[in-house]
Amino acid sequence: MSLQFTSINTLLLLRIMALLMTTLLSTTGQTESLERLLMPGPLIKGHVKLEDSCSQCHQPLGDLSQKELCLDCHEKVKDDLSSSSGFHGQKDIASRDCKTCHTDHKGRNANIVLLDTQAFDHKQTDFPLNERHRQVECAGCHLPEKRFREAEHECIDCHKKIDVHNGELGSDCEDCHSEKSWLKTKFDHSKTEFTLRNKHKETTCLSCHITATYTGAPTLCYGCHKVNDIHANSLGEKCNDCHNESGWDSIEFDHDETDYPLTGSHKEANCSGCHEENIFNKELSSDCVDCHREDDLHNGRNAEKCESCHTTKNWKSKFDHNRKTDFPLTGQHEELTCTTCHKGEMYEDTLSKECIDCHKNDDVHQQEQGQECANCHSEVDWQARVLFDHDVTHFPLAGLHSTVSCEDCHASTNFKEASPNCIDCHKQDDIHKKTLGKDCQQCHTPSGWDLWQFDHDNETKYPLTGEHKGLACDACHDKPAQGNELSTPSECSSCHHAEDIHFGRFGRACDSCHDTESFENFAFPQ
Repeated sequence: MSLQFTSINTLLLLRIMALLMTTLLSTTGQTESLERLLMPGPLIKGHVKLEDSCSQCHQPLGDLSQKELCLDCHEKVKDDLSSSSGFHGQKDIASRDCKTCHTDHKGRNANIVLLDTQAFDHKQTDFPLNERHRQVECAGCHLPEKRFREAEHECIDCHKKIDVHNGELGSDCEDCHSEKSWLKTKFDHSKTEFTLRNKHKETTCLSCHITATYTGAPTLCYGCHKVNDIHANSLGEKCNDCHNESGWDSIEFDHDETDYPLTGSHKEANCSGCHEENIFNKELSSDCVDCHREDDLHNGRNAEKCESCHTTKNWKSKFDHNRKTDFPLTGQHEELTCTTCHKGEMYEDTLSKECIDCHKNDDVHQQEQGQECANCHSEVDWQARVLFDHDVTHFPLAGLHSTVSCEDCHASTNFKEASPNCIDCHKQDDIHKKTLGKDCQQCHTPSGWDLWQFDHDNETKYPLTGEHKGLACDACHDKPAQGNELSTPSECSSCHHAEDIHFGRFGRACDSCHDTESFENFAFPQ
């Protein structure tokens, strides 16, 4: 408490002394000398004229604060404070005393503006830095000879030199441009009489506004697209009758309203494909051949009736051979090209429907089987699925014969050469070695070689009885037969002469005494 009281007394004493000295020194020169005597240091260059007038900035006994005295000279700062604008008008800054940031008596060259340009937050001003402005150096806007507050705020003030419009569009640059990029515009063209749509949206401004003057630009297609007019003005200047803004190649012309509606692939054709040199007012022929003569693979052999076989869907033939002719195409015939059969003039030649006329070179039988190919072959495949009915021949196929391939019996393609006799095919299978002749079918059947039956009692003149029933065939038939006639003798002695204990004294008629059950059984003839 005593320290504070002493400081107040000291300050009061100093003020009284200054007042007394000012009163005692009545002349101007004496007053200035006293102020210089009490001044703590030289003023900055901007305040030099005030160096002998301390009362301009200091009033020790007055009612005005030093801040108010500062603002008496710095009127622009005072305006900022009153309007709450600019850097000094910010709430946090406006509440401070001037001397908080600015001081004096530091010498002529002292810098009393305590501003760190690296850390300064530009948001505290009326011009926040956005987008590309953040990358600009301070000196780019704040010129060395001017105060910071004197920097321009309007776009045109800084960008006047790059104004390609030469001021003809006014100074409101922000109507089209943004701080993000000077070249990227945001002008709303829909506010004009020419709304941009589709491809026009992708067009740069200078494509239409060539001189960068944005008034008086043409609004009709031909004004801009005259150079694109491949019709050489032969169709007039109403481009929008056919074209639209989706793309110059996007055609909207309704060809169906003409005498030649477009169908199939014609819808995808380029206009110049039919209208040479893009001349559309010249009458064209509607005949297919007039446009597709170079596509005629028939080389005129089919006359000029393209529509008989072809459609506008694709060039592939649509001719219905099954309905329009008396020769339906089935099987392999479906895959043949027209010229395979039609080798001459389509509408003049008469083709045969007989197989042999086309397939003579394919006849491996050399016509030995006749010319009715369809009796065996079909259109599915020439080599497969042979459908010949063997039952119509003198040798019907039965049993295992029905599973045998043709080649097993028919060694050559002349099928008539095949023999109907079993032995001719089964000579190697003859286990009897010709002892039973060549008529295999007398015992065997086509159902199986091991399946056989022979009724010796009814089919021969020598019924088998007694011990003869169980004998194997070769027990009696042991010699090769001559042809189909078996010459086996029926006398007992022919087989049993080695067992004749009578040594031939009773003749050869053994059955006169003996029977077939056993040689031990005998009876004298009555």
